[in-house]
Amino acid sequence: MTSPAAGTSVLRSGRLGRRQGAAAALAGTAVAAGAFVLTPLQGRADFLLVAYLSATAGYLVAAARTEGRRSVVDRLAAVLVATTVGICLLALGSVLVYTAARGVKALDWYFFTHSMNGVGPRDDAGGAYHAIIGTLEQVVLASALSVPTGLLVAIYLTEYGQGRPALVVRTVVDVMVGIPSIVAGLFIYAFWVLGLGQGFSGFAAAMALSILMLPIVVRSAEEMIKLVPSALREAAYALGIPRWKAILRVVLPTASAGITTGVMLAVARVTGETAPLLLTAFGFDSIHNDPFSGPQSSLPLFVFSQASSAFGTAIDRAWAGALTLIAVVLLLTVTARLLTRRSGLA
Repeated sequence: MTSPAAGTSVLRSGRLGRRQGAAAALAGTAVAAGAFVLTPLQGRADFLLVAYLSATAGYLVAAARTEGRRSVVDRLAAVLVATTVGICLLALGSVLVYTAARGVKALDWYFFTHSMNGVGPRDDAGGAYHAIIGTLEQVVLASALSVPTGLLVAIYLTEYGQGRPALVVRTVVDVMVGIPSIVAGLFIYAFWVLGLGQGFSGFAAAMALSILMLPIVVRSAEEMIKLVPSALREAAYALGIPRWKAILRVVLPTASAGITTGVMLAVARVTGETAPLLLTAFGFDSIHNDPFSGPQSSLPLFVFSQASSAFGTAIDRAWAGALTLIAVVLLLTVTARLLTRRSGLA
């Protein structure tokens, strides 16, 4: 039988407050600073690592003394989760801040209203208007090809598919998720550009991008449709509504917010692709608004061509193009979410 003293040492009735926890973490950081002062340890990265470990140890020791040893595991898990989230946010924020700091130098009205026609790598001129138009047209066409098809496949897998046929379709979709982007570009290049003799075009690029978008749309839409309660379907069937109309009027509107998020993830996935566009759109320095005939540029191709230059002006244009690409993806995502909310579907 465990004595009261032993039980108290394992589980205490106190609660570690925020101030106490912060004080313990600061004490651990002070220990790390003292170690760097009194020992040969040096370096910013080393100090950050040692300070983090010391602060975490101080925080956990304070939790063990106040709440007992059982709470240490919970506190440690919370620290690890917060750390991983902080690392992800720090990496994302660093990319955004650095890209914005480098790209804002070349951003002006001229950049958004002119192309690179007749502009050399040393010239302090030129813009990405032709690339922005190409990206928007190619992404819209790719979405028009992949989103309806992906939704139909997802509806088949969740509402109609059974047995071996559904298993085969789901396996093919899972395999397509891991297809390298260059493979999709090579397929369209061999089939459309060379095999059918259609040549380079924005539509060829859109077909390559749609191959990459399709499995993401299918998987995300399938998971969202699965989350729709069966009671909603049964209520629709009880009212005599046909199955196809119940799916169209009940299931899809209920899952529309999640489906929209999946579609925007697919759009963000393909908007920055470069390898398939090199083999399908090829790139063009002048404004070309027709995506169905002739080479066409895009923001990824614009960034790739400018970043390949050895001149500072071209490098600045590449960073400006990268910042514009991020802004386009953000604008499309926000617009889709706002449209979904206004429709009352989110």
